[in-house]
Amino acid sequence: MTARHPKLPHVYLKPGEFHFATKPTVVTTVLGSCVSVTMFDVFSRTAAICHALLPDGPRDDVFRYVDSSIIRMLEMFMSRGITPRQLQVKLFGGSDMLGATASRPGVGSRNVDIARQVLAAEGLEVAAADVGGTRGRKLFFYTHTGEVLLKRLNRTEADS
Repeated sequence: MTARHPKLPHVYLKPGEFHFATKPTVVTTVLGSCVSVTMFDVFSRTAAICHALLPDGPRDDVFRYVDSSIIRMLEMFMSRGITPRQLQVKLFGGSDMLGATASRPGVGSRNVDIARQVLAAEGLEVAAADVGGTRGRKLFFYTHTGEVLLKRLNRTEADS
């Protein structure tokens, strides 16, 4: 699968990072238990994506944690006059790749749960999601359209 667009700038998003875009860009990231939340405003063509590792934690490294990533992304949109109701939100990742059980959910499940809780608390509906399971995902986020292309990875691809 190739989702490269030769005329658009490309950004590779690493764990604990985010990208806020006002110009067309293709953002690529690979997820295992981490989650990515994308936000897109169709009117201004402004977009954001995060790659968060853990459900919650100290605020010293905002984009490392799901809860603070979502809040910070919303603040960035609101500082530009874009209200949460204008945003199209998508949620990806949260695989439980390391033997989670029903009595003890893995980091991936907890990441997804926290993301859904924070998004709901902020009045945001998830327009699309591909979460859970035991396989990693590779995302291609087109910041000028809000489109996300997704490839599910084999175990060996997700580990690399």
